[in-house]
Amino acid sequence: VKEEAGLDVKAVRLIALQDRNLHNVPPYAYNVCKAFVLCEVTGGSFQSNIETTESSYFSLDEIPALAEEKNNKEQIAMCFAAYQDENWKVPFD
Repeated sequence: VKEEAGLDVKAVRLIALQDRNLHNVPPYAYNVCKAFVLCEVTGGSFQSNIETTESSYFSLDEIPALAEEKNNKEQIAMCFAAYQDENWKVPFD
């Protein structure tokens, strides 16, 4: 998070462990295990860089177009649901 968004964060809890090829397209010839982690911002500030030109927070219904080979709307919705549920059960593939 520090490298791409300039923020210092503390990991709060695991949201999910996913097999990338089961949830994102196109499939890769190799496997990737994706960890979704709820974090709390503890400091830092955004600095534009070669990978990220801007940073912002969005409600679920305001999410801009995504690079769906990385993360899709269903995965973002899952993260919102986990944030709102104290008793979230971590799904894993």
